[in-house]
Order: sequence, then structure tokens, then C-alpha cells
Amino acid sequence: MDCEIGNPAANRDKIVKHLRIAAERGAELAVFPECAVTGYCFESLEEAAQFAEPIDGPSAELFLKVCRETGIHAVVGFIEKDGGNLYNAAMILGPGGILGVYRKVHLPFLGVDRFLTRGDKPFEALDLPFGKIGVNICYDVSFPEAARVLKLSGAELIVLPTNWPTGAWRTPEYVINSRANENHVNFFAVDRVGIERGWQFIGRTKAVDFIGDTIGELSREEEEILFAQIDFQGAAKNKIVNVPGAYEMDRVLDRRPEFYGIITGASSRSQAAD
Repeated sequence: MDCEIGNPAANRDKIVKHLRIAAERGAELAVFPECAVTGYCFESLEEAAQFAEPIDGPSAELFLKVCRETGIHAVVGFIEKDGGNLYNAAMILGPGGILGVYRKVHLPFLGVDRFLTRGDKPFEALDLPFGKIGVNICYDVSFPEAARVLKLSGAELIVLPTNWPTGAWRTPEYVINSRANENHVNFFAVDRVGIERGWQFIGRTKAVDFIGDTIGELSREEEEILFAQIDFQGAAKNKIVNVPGAYEMDRVLDRRPEFYGIITGASSRSQAAD
């Protein structure tokens, strides 16, 4: 979708419209872009703060009403206000209420992320009626550890609300499929379209299966809805048997974590940064 910066009312109306269309078509889960409620290219913390809201604010209240009426679940990007902190966040909603909120852990020096607080909640796989999902947001996908933790937590589908500007084209081209393949997990990356304060967003919302093959991809410019059928059970069966007894692999069981300590250790900082 195309989002209108600083106009939550208009964006909410569009989200509700698309939620209802998705539900009418039989979708069980609808995913919307990063900062879909607010827009992204704010120039200061003070400007963004005008449109931030708590997890149980007016946006969640409206979307929950639709979820209860239609039975659909939703993941929607917004700017969350919690005390004195503002987060780039995604609300996870269903007919039963608010299921969770994810706060973007990795913040680039770009758009509203320049002014927000880094996420403080752990990566978590949520148990929904149709399967286990995990949430990352945009720049998080550049850090393979984020998707790996979600996979090890039981996620069968990772959803990625995102705002990809022109310079991020390599992410849909290469990274999304790699994350799905290396973790044996389904992946939805949901981008916006349009131009906001001079920034062109590139669309290319895509669904990738747990093998790493693209199931579907949308255009670079048009507002569209991508419908995809996901094999949750397949993502939970990690062993791949290409030739029985001769060519088999398991990207979870075959890991060697004892060799990965540098990733989370204090010495993992690049020497070039010192």
C-alpha cells in the first residue's frame, strides 16, 4: 500500500479496507508494511511523536473490531509509544485480541528510525491457530541472527513489514530468499509503494517458501494484495531428503553452535570500528 505521512486516519481507513478484502477472499493472516499507520520519513522525534500511540490505542482498537468481525489475524506496522520511548513496532492482532507487539531491534540511520528507541523485546514465535509466526521489521533481515533465533524458537513463517527505498533493491532480490532457505522457514516481506518526501519506495512485496523459492511477488508501483498459501507443517520438518541415505540435510540439527561464540561475544565488534 501507499501510506500518507502524518495522516493515521487515512491510513487506518485503507488498512481496514484491505483487511476486509483479504478476509472476504479467505485469508487467515494479513500483513501490512512498516509504519503503515503513520508513514516513515519524519524529520524529527517531535514530529513523529504526534502520531505515536500505545499498543492498545485507537489503531489497534479499530483493527481488532475488523478481526473480530471477520475472523482474520493481522500484523500492522505503527509507531508505538510506551512511557517516554517511541518504537518502530508491529502489532499482532486476532479475533481474540492483541496477541503481541514486536519492536524493531536493528535501527538504520534512515527516516524515523534515526530518532526512535531500539527494540527491547526478544524475538518470539507466536502460536496462532494456523501455525507459528515470528516478526522482524525491515533492517532486521540484514542480520541473519534475527531470523535464526525465530526459527529456533519454532517459527514456521517469518513476516517482515518493511519500507524499502530504492537503494535497498538487493534485499528483495537476494536476501529474503536466502533467509527462507538457510532457516527452512516460510517468509513474507511486505513493502510499501509510492513516494514520501522525496523517497521512492520499491514495492516488491514477496512470499517465499521454506525451500527458498518465490511463491509470489508484487509490482514496484501499484497497490496490490498478494495471496499465498503457506505450508506450515513443511517448515516444521527440518530434514531434507534429496536422495535417501545419500543426500540428506537438516539446517537445524547440523548446526555447530560451539563454533559460533564470536557472534554474541564482546569480541564480535569489527576491528575496523575501533
